[in-house]
Amino acid sequence: MLSKALRSGERVNMTTQTSSILLFPIPSIIYVVHNNVQFYIMNYVDAATYQILGNLKIVTTGVLFYLFLNKPLSKPQWMAIVLLTVGATMSQVKGCGDSVFSWPIQGYLFGILSAFLSAFAGIYTEFLLKKNNDNLYWQNVQLYGFGALFNMLRLMYDFGPLSFLSELTRGFNYVVWLIIANFAFAGLMISWIQKYADSILKVYATSSAMFITAVISIALFGLEPSLQLFLGIITATISLLLYYLPLAPASAAPVVTVRSREKIVGGGSSSSLDEEAGKKNSED
Repeated sequence: MLSKALRSGERVNMTTQTSSILLFPIPSIIYVVHNNVQFYIMNYVDAATYQILGNLKIVTTGVLFYLFLNKPLSKPQWMAIVLLTVGATMSQVKGCGDSVFSWPIQGYLFGILSAFLSAFAGIYTEFLLKKNNDNLYWQNVQLYGFGALFNMLRLMYDFGPLSFLSELTRGFNYVVWLIIANFAFAGLMISWIQKYADSILKVYATSSAMFITAVISIALFGLEPSLQLFLGIITATISLLLYYLPLAPASAAPVVTVRSREKIVGGGSSSSLDEEAGKKNSED
């Protein structure tokens, strides 16, 4: 898409300064650390608890959105973010029982760390995409180019600098390629959301995708729907409406007109009585 824009002859904004390009490896490094933290979490907790801890990134995204991008949120919006977290957790709590609080403390600490790393990477990516008017596809080339570079270095470390290419596509079939294409298009859509909307909308889109996946699984794979799932969908929908509910304009302060009080005597004002008194004195 970037090459098509360049061939079209249209003006394409592309910042090529080294100081700007060197900002783009940072999200890739954060995601490398975040992905490794995921394995530490799963080493301490079960799958259901892992999913529930993953919902903490909804709240941490709101906190970092406020702190680093200096975008204040209203009280209804904070309530909406908490509701979305509750709704997503509610839909996943089935089968967890009391075990969700029975795992080693390290698992919960890694879960909190993972939530902050995920939120910070998303917020920082939004900052990069919005910091100038560069072409979005040029920005994606930098973001995903560094991501691919770091993953290649990891493969070279695991399998050797010469043999990693043979391991790159081992076991791939058409289903795997379809999944890769799906994630590629999803990444493009997320970059559009972060550049032209914000990270909060990305969180809502991700949570909505989770609920839509559950509903499709009911239709295609016979997944048994649960009460928790429907309650979670309802809660998330209320959260979405609450977050984007337009704030009522502040009512104007009532205008108080202060009028000078006139003493009325026998239907006349005090000024008219003074005038009559003056006339009498002149006649005398």
